[in-house]
Amino acid sequence: MWCELSQANFSDEYQMEGGGRVPRTTRSAWSINRVVTHDVPVDVIPRRLWNEFKEPSMPDFDVSIYLPPLKTLKNIVDRMKNLSNFLVMEANLSGEMNLKIETDLVSVTTHFKDLGNPPWGDEASQEGGPSQSRDPEAMAQARVDIRKLQQFLMGQQVNPSKAMCNIVHERVVHLILLHEDVSLQYFIPAVA
Repeated sequence: MWCELSQANFSDEYQMEGGGRVPRTTRSAWSINRVVTHDVPVDVIPRRLWNEFKEPSMPDFDVSIYLPPLKTLKNIVDRMKNLSNFLVMEANLSGEMNLKIETDLVSVTTHFKDLGNPPWGDEASQEGGPSQSRDPEAMAQARVDIRKLQQFLMGQQVNPSKAMCNIVHERVVHLILLHEDVSLQYFIPAVA
């Protein structure tokens, strides 16, 4: 997982005692001013290790699609978890996405359509976007651990302005939540 936050949204004052910060309080929540102090533990990463904490590069994905409302998605995945530990996510360049569970006893598929595909550029993979020569109806899919997908869907509390899914066929699902100055990326590896 990779998360980026704008410092200005959380702290306008620093008190560097062992590396701590004082988060901004929402003054508009009260009719009178109050002073609130939060003690937030912070582990300072030494400068020599900063190179180990770079934003992961966007995978060379086959399909990118906007996600349906996360609350809806979470409800479906929560129900599917009772049937299997694994779920197949598949999508195409025509704005269609399916969530599938297949076991010896049951086969369940939830279909979404007209979701839209993010405009990642006109050229193919060298810009990190899907190949334009790909058949728009062809599905890219990845079988993932349903619990890991549930962890991502807890992010729906962020109420993102955009939620996207990139699929590298049978390799990884790359999920992105964007909300104002917050960016949250989540990588779920495919399982055989």
